[in-house]
Amino acid sequence: MNEPKKTLPQLFGIPPLYYLLIAFPIACGLRFMHANELALFAASCLAIIPLAGIMGRATESLAESMGPAAGGLLNATFGNAAELIIALLALRQGEHDIVKASITGSIIGNVLLVLGLSILVGGLRYPRQTFNRTAAGLGTTMMALAAIGLMVPTIFFYIAAGTQAPSKDLEHLSEEIAIILAIMYVLSLFFTLKTHHHLFAEPKPEWGPEEVTEPEWSRAKALTILVIATAGVALMSEFLVGSVEEAAKALGMTKIFVGVIVVAIIGNAAEHSTAVLMALKDKMDLSVTIAVGSSIQVAMFVAPALVLASVLMGDPMDLHFTPLEVVSVTIAMGVMALVSQDGESHWMEGALLLAVYVILGLAFYHLPAPVEQAAAVLGTS
Repeated sequence: MNEPKKTLPQLFGIPPLYYLLIAFPIACGLRFMHANELALFAASCLAIIPLAGIMGRATESLAESMGPAAGGLLNATFGNAAELIIALLALRQGEHDIVKASITGSIIGNVLLVLGLSILVGGLRYPRQTFNRTAAGLGTTMMALAAIGLMVPTIFFYIAAGTQAPSKDLEHLSEEIAIILAIMYVLSLFFTLKTHHHLFAEPKPEWGPEEVTEPEWSRAKALTILVIATAGVALMSEFLVGSVEEAAKALGMTKIFVGVIVVAIIGNAAEHSTAVLMALKDKMDLSVTIAVGSSIQVAMFVAPALVLASVLMGDPMDLHFTPLEVVSVTIAMGVMALVSQDGESHWMEGALLLAVYVILGLAFYHLPAPVEQAAAVLGTS
């Protein structure tokens, strides 16, 4: 019998995705030599991809022993670590418009792009996939609250524009809403992980014994790898922030588009890879928890944390977003509610979510530069 020909990944025992790790030292070298900003931007993006894949493998190992709710929460937390670091660095530089755009982009990206791609890819392999309706319903309600939290400051801004209300009122309103959102996020964790965790447990199989899978890595090893990979993503994120503006100019993109689409996609690379991988394994509970949970975490934890951090930095950021951003978040929330209400999915629903994401992306791409600049001025009032 002829032995199968060994491929390069089999020969060296290294998955092809990890070959991209060579971009990590390249990015460090480009930063040290103060080389072309576009090259640094590209190298940083490429380096984040395999690091996100490593985070996904570690998170999958943890999820096997912790369950879909805790595993999805852990993945969303570590996946958003990169975005939080990117936002904090941009916040320190006074780039409030990019920070707000990245928040918007992360919310709609996770709900429409990540969830849509997961449903599409999983649906092409399995004709029908199911997930926990209770978890999806809670996610929809939390997203509605998040949309209200972002909408009210924007409405207040336009109402106060015709009065003598000072900008400090908008800042105070944003800080108060940020605290409320953060409190509700903590309560939701208590609800899903403590008081009602039984509602979010994986259903037992109807036929035969329950399948028991051993995690790839031990819990200690997986946590260690998660921390190391997150540190690597943080470093690459710092390089990305420093080069994103020049790269955007070189590519002919506006800052709003870069924040909503480019930075959000790169910052959420971990969720992209892991959620799709879980869908391919017919683990839609974990896939939905990752995608929807990450959006909720951005809107109700990351955004409030950035508002409060900006106060400590002495340059307060409010929660007044541009009308297009507020409309985009509201549309994403509504579409997610329609798709998740029956607790099952097929590939066509994934295609519909992706279509909505592309439409919104085109709107941000075609946003004229003068309008973008005006939006930036209003957004940092």
